Amino acid sequence: MKRVWMVWLILFSIAAAENGVVTYKSRYSVDETTKRLVAIVREKGLTLFKVIDHAEGARRAGKKLRPMKLVIFGNPKMGTPFIQCSETMGLDLPQKMLIYENSAGKTMVAYNAPGYLFGRHNVGSDCARKLQEKMANALKKFAKQAAGVK
Repeated sequence: MKRVWMVWLILFSIAAAENGVVTYKSRYSVDETTKRLVAIVREKGLTLFKVIDHAEGARRAGKKLRPMKLVIFGNPKMGTPFIQCSETMGLDLPQKMLIYENSAGKTMVAYNAPGYLFGRHNVGSDCARKLQEKMANALKKFAKQAAGVK
């Protein structure tokens, strides 16, 4: 039964997220959405590792990108058990959210679906399942709060 539940959760997460990416449209600019997400991360007591401004990096290289920022954050109490389940989870943790302006001029917030990551790293159904649910719920909440959507 646990195996069936895990398979369903992984398939649902993959189906709900194109290529394992969950995306929300923000009501705010890239800068404002990023500020909101950083405030949420700090408020929750998570570690903010870095905010990378991809557009600024492109400018320094003589290239052009629409506004785009990557926020890298995490919680070792939550992330460590995932890496204990599968060492290769360290490739995808700490967690990241990409805030970018799409070709239509809309600000988007995107992140990796935890169910997709579990499948990608062949994490068994019993390993950290409750934490996966908690992570999925937290990421969804953070993204929607930063984007100003319900």
